[in-house]
Amino acid sequence: MNRLERVLAPVALITLLLLLWETVCRAARIPAFLLPPPSQVAAALVEGAPSLALAAWRTLSMALLALAAASLFASSVGLFVSLDRTVENAVRPLAVGLQVTPVVAIAPLFVIWAGIDHPGRAIVALAAIVAFFPIYSGVVTGLKSADPDLERLFDLYGAGPMQRLLRLRMPAAVPAMLEGHKVAAGLAVIGAVVAEFVAGSGGAQGLAWRILEAGNRLQTARMFAAIIVLAVMAGLLHFAFQALEARALVWWRGR
Repeated sequence: MNRLERVLAPVALITLLLLLWETVCRAARIPAFLLPPPSQVAAALVEGAPSLALAAWRTLSMALLALAAASLFASSVGLFVSLDRTVENAVRPLAVGLQVTPVVAIAPLFVIWAGIDHPGRAIVALAAIVAFFPIYSGVVTGLKSADPDLERLFDLYGAGPMQRLLRLRMPAAVPAMLEGHKVAAGLAVIGAVVAEFVAGSGGAQGLAWRILEAGNRLQTARMFAAIIVLAVMAGLLHFAFQALEARALVWWRGR
């Protein structure tokens, strides 16, 4: 399948689904507040484009800030625990606990700690927690993935711990670290949106707040418009990290 076919196939499917959606809504005379046809959603998207773009930027900026914080903290912790098996065994339950705890369960605590007047702080912190585990797991797994033959070669030459870390294990960890960051990028957006829902405050003025605001007014078309913007933004972020990963891996294989 060439590149043109890969692009046309999803476009054709989406167009078919939209036509079916429009036809069903008009033929069944479904109320617009229950399920608006795509034409009304498109009109709401055009009408609210400025406010939706601003809300998308606010959500994206908080997600990227959370991703940066998670990357710094998770990479540091992963690097530290990889140096000692006992420390890794001690930290693993805490890292898994953060991963399996629903963000909606701890969000009210962070809203209280950050202050009602500063919902953005709570949203960034919660999104960083959601993005923490994939990066941490990628770093720890990657640092253990060095070729055993190279490990024995470093033993033969009497390499010290820092030489082994910097010249063998960290370069070997690059693919797993990149994959962890790619997964964490999508989770950071999800975490930011869920945290904004739970915060229930318009102070952040992100896409989640636009969805809540439209839902409270039964403006379903505007809800769909905000969801579409959110999906497109998250998709573009994923493809950006995918392209970055592909380019970085080309450089890594060349090295």
